[in-house]
Amino acid sequence: MIIVSVDCDPTLECPNKKLVINLTKSVLNKYETPSGNISFIFGSDELLSNLKKEFFQRDHWTDVIAFRLNEYDEKDLEGEIYISLPRANENAISFGELYEKEVARLIIHGCLHLVGFNDESEKEKIEMTKIENNLLSQLNWHKLFGT
Repeated sequence: MIIVSVDCDPTLECPNKKLVINLTKSVLNKYETPSGNISFIFGSDELLSNLKKEFFQRDHWTDVIAFRLNEYDEKDLEGEIYISLPRANENAISFGELYEKEVARLIIHGCLHLVGFNDESEKEKIEMTKIENNLLSQLNWHKLFGT
């Protein structure tokens, strides 16, 4: 069983929890992850910037950070995914994409990191982007915000 929890900064418009859970389970099922516990924290630029400084010693804005809390060879996946909603909005504007689509991309991106994908090299970034685009074309993200 995959358990997904969703927390959001109360000063921000939060995504639809049910859709976040459905997106997450779809990605994890695709990568044969039968069980796990994933926590999403949707927050501010400052939250993610502070995490980036503390855990990666890098001082810059970032849109998503994923922490695998257990070893990759363990059957059950345990992880946390932090997403900056203001940064997602800026990305959407910069890339000419819908905000909902950009947030969905970040949800998928974080999940891919938890199942073992990396994006440190250009080749890895290209591979992850292809996978994200493929999943975005298959999954329901269109009503991630609102009713």
